[in-house]
Amino acid sequence: MDELKKTSGHSGRLVFSVPYNPAAIKELKKIEGYEWNPVKKQWSLPDSGHVREKLKEIFAGFPLSEDLNNILNPNEQNNKKNTDSAFKELSAELSARKYSRKTINTYLYYNTGLLKNAGKAPENICQSDVTNYLQHLNEEKQASASTLNLVINALKFFYGKIHNKKFIYEIKRPKKDKKLPVILNSDEIARLLSALKNIKHRTLLMLAYSGGLRVSDVVKLKISDIDSERKLLHIKNAKGRKDRYTLLSDAALQNLREYWKIYKPETWLFPGADAKEHLTVRTAQRIFKNACKAAFISKDVSIHSLRHSFATHLLEAGTDIRYIQELLGHSSVKTTEIYTHVSNKDFSKIVNPLDRIMKK
Repeated sequence: MDELKKTSGHSGRLVFSVPYNPAAIKELKKIEGYEWNPVKKQWSLPDSGHVREKLKEIFAGFPLSEDLNNILNPNEQNNKKNTDSAFKELSAELSARKYSRKTINTYLYYNTGLLKNAGKAPENICQSDVTNYLQHLNEEKQASASTLNLVINALKFFYGKIHNKKFIYEIKRPKKDKKLPVILNSDEIARLLSALKNIKHRTLLMLAYSGGLRVSDVVKLKISDIDSERKLLHIKNAKGRKDRYTLLSDAALQNLREYWKIYKPETWLFPGADAKEHLTVRTAQRIFKNACKAAFISKDVSIHSLRHSFATHLLEAGTDIRYIQELLGHSSVKTTEIYTHVSNKDFSKIVNPLDRIMKK
């Protein structure tokens, strides 16, 4: 057959390529007016509703080439273009408001999840779609209340601030989980640090506990953030884009000096495999997990438990809760007050009734 000279979008023809499939090709040849271009390896068919339905029937259940998918699912392609455009706008707006890259990615992730769950384009989303998505995350993904609140924040920003959809403000927030943080006692902290033979790993966890740092804070520490004279750590651009100072203990400082003599880091205090990049959060989490295993600590804890333990131990030692709030970087003292529920400072003054009975 002569080489085709027609292209997609001209003379009412559909031009497309397909993966080699003898059965499909046999069916294509049954369609009246078909043509085959052996050079470009493309099929050409008359553009009609009947032909499009026949193509859907032939390729049902088979992966489609991009051009054939555009022909058979034009609405899907338009939705994708609209969604991509809307999400670029969302990303730009978040960036302009100085949201962190992590938050931007999180907002995009959950807004994408809503569209996948609903099977709709952004402009067609309604209140029931959001409710169903939250129910899906709660029941099938076992999302926590804090995660669901984060999802709601992401959806409210997109549909409320950008698309001006009023229904999004009627979405009810879930009740917060009333879980108390798991605390490591002083003996467990000592065992944990002693179990680490690698001085870099030990220094990392010592600084995390000594300053009550989030894992994202400790891995991003720079040499310039260490104030050895004042025994302070300068935490920059932390959660909420806030800077703060926190404590640097004598023991941590001594260990830090020994670590520096061996490794001599230049910019990042804890560089990763590539010295130009800092250690990853995942690596720090793995270091903590391995340390717990070596120290025979079976509590359900994470590296963030060092921050919880720091705050609780300060409270038990009589430190004013306002100082603890500043050290942790909490905006409200109400957030810090959770540690009053796990501290044994006041409980230790109570004489247990069983001990009273046994002494008789």
